[in-house]
Amino acid sequence: MNKPPIQSANIPKSRLGRLSKMGQLVGGVAASMLAQGSKQWLQGQRPSSKELLLTPQNAHRLADHLAQLRGAAMKVGQLLSMDAGDLIPEELALILSKLRSEAKSMPLNQLMGQLDQAWGVDWQAQFTQFSFYPVAAASIGQVHQAHTLDGRHLALKIQYPGIKTSIDSDIDNLASLLRLSRLIPKEVNLQPILEEAKRQLHAEADYHYEADCLNLYRTHLNNDARFTLPKVHADLSCDCILAMDFVEGVAIESRENAPQAERDFIMSTLFELLFKEMFVFKLVQTDPNFANYQFNPATQRIVLLDFGATRHYSDLIANGYLKLMRGAQNHQLDDILAAAQQIGFFSEHILPQQKTAVLELFYQACEPLQYDGEYDFAQSDLASRIKTKGMALSLEQDYWHTPPADALFFHRKLGGLYLLASKLKARINVYQLFKNVTQDINE
Repeated sequence: MNKPPIQSANIPKSRLGRLSKMGQLVGGVAASMLAQGSKQWLQGQRPSSKELLLTPQNAHRLADHLAQLRGAAMKVGQLLSMDAGDLIPEELALILSKLRSEAKSMPLNQLMGQLDQAWGVDWQAQFTQFSFYPVAAASIGQVHQAHTLDGRHLALKIQYPGIKTSIDSDIDNLASLLRLSRLIPKEVNLQPILEEAKRQLHAEADYHYEADCLNLYRTHLNNDARFTLPKVHADLSCDCILAMDFVEGVAIESRENAPQAERDFIMSTLFELLFKEMFVFKLVQTDPNFANYQFNPATQRIVLLDFGATRHYSDLIANGYLKLMRGAQNHQLDDILAAAQQIGFFSEHILPQQKTAVLELFYQACEPLQYDGEYDFAQSDLASRIKTKGMALSLEQDYWHTPPADALFFHRKLGGLYLLASKLKARINVYQLFKNVTQDINE
């Protein structure tokens, strides 16, 4: 199936321009709420502010504006849609989830401006071919293909103008919108998550950092024939461009109709990699987006892409998760409690019944680790059960928590693998994969 063409839209570069764009969003939402509210009042209805805010018109307006801003505003929308399912209304989660696939590319004049600034006005002399149409567009930048005079086939990640300097203000503006809308419960302290989102996004916008992380992964996986990772080309990389090998592959989720053995191979390899990332490398690529994986059917290799969201984990946190997962395998809630405290949970006041409910949620989330056999993700309703338990914890037991940042990003990655395994209908022995990777590691 052909991908739909990537639309382009001019990106506001200045802080004032981006603030104006956010102001247009707030003003448009307010006007829509006023019009809808007046209409329903005249009809004798008494709609709530939440009902007025979450109309289809406002849903489209919110998603469209954030997609045009790209950068931090779009990324926070993506983070909230994946991480705060137990904190925000389902309607808003659906709105924000649209942002995962609705990035727009920058128009040609802005693209040329970025290339001229990075390589000089005569930059085209270095290439025999340069595709001005992007093969992918995301929240921080877009990717183009090119062939150099010396025969290299490259993927060029080109950053949107103004993104790096807009991160803090974009997140603050979006946070203000969420607070004013009262869509986030007042008991929830979003500030630590927002500050951590700023730190991560600054790292993602630092292409030198991403290049370093990619090189680290290439070192760790150098002798593993199951993976292909692109090589960085430093001579064409700079602050706003990351030049890498163009690697052939198809979308990982497109393998859902491949033979069972291939689907099981893909997911067992990715779960093994995750355990190595946390417990051996102490380096985790935390973005669960399916687009960060591809598969090459000809070579039977998994292609790993996009290392901007790579996070270093301390021995303390890695050992905490080792203790938590082993505790879940051995059905020891006391060990899970000790591990959760080591990771940074329960630092705030919590009632005993709330603590028990959180521990049971952790225990349930480790279900694939507890079954010594092939866990059938296609037949599992684990994701819905975790969501139901999380919603009950928040709504029925009134436990609105702010997870530690290390936990937030690792849980995103683990949850993303669960979703991909379900999509591919994989049957794998997660229990044994975890044992094999961690058997010689002490807590």
